[in-house]
Amino acid sequence: MKIEIWSDVACPWCYIGKRRFETALAAFPHRDAVEVQWRSFQLDPSLPEHYDGTELDYLSTRKGMAPAQVAGMFEHVAAQASGEGLHYRFDAVVVANSFTAHRLIHLAAAHGKQSAAKERLLSDHFEHGRDIGSRDYLTSLGLDLGIDAAELDELFSSEKYADDVRQDFAEARALGVNGVPFFVIDRKFGLSGAQPVETFTAALEQAWQESHPLVMVDAGADGQDSGTCGPDGCAV
Repeated sequence: MKIEIWSDVACPWCYIGKRRFETALAAFPHRDAVEVQWRSFQLDPSLPEHYDGTELDYLSTRKGMAPAQVAGMFEHVAAQASGEGLHYRFDAVVVANSFTAHRLIHLAAAHGKQSAAKERLLSDHFEHGRDIGSRDYLTSLGLDLGIDAAELDELFSSEKYADDVRQDFAEARALGVNGVPFFVIDRKFGLSGAQPVETFTAALEQAWQESHPLVMVDAGADGQDSGTCGPDGCAV
């Protein structure tokens, strides 16, 4: 079973959704048969590489939200994150364009480190105030993941994986995804948002049953009777 997750590393609900999904997956009996693939999405592609201002400034000036409304939203989201063991620090968030970070995730995927890259980027952005648009930071992260320095240099000196990121954007549009996180199971089931753990659990179970239907075996084909019992008694 394959699960594709569209999300942005600059999306606070995406990290919360990741934790809730992972909790459901950890308890899923068939988790070892589940492949998870992270897909790229950008909430604001027009954001400059570096924005000179706080997250509150960004949302209130570029999105037209009242500062008090933004502060209230931060408080609510931080409380939801805390419930999942995450410690958001919106006052320390560095606002930056996430496109290059998504390219790094694709590079990490080529090394089997996609999930680790996604986790670090989300944690560093929302919990540790790191600059996800900084080449120095992204290089350090890549090295921590075991990626060769030469490959990282090539990433920053070229457009490598840029088309892959844009292809993720295009697939999201084709699927009708206009908000993240968005979870797609076997290209049959879709879940939008940071759903409760119970919702993810139900979706995993339903998708598994759909892709692995119970097949009845005719044990009596050789002429032997098979004994069964039902509400009206037992067959003889």
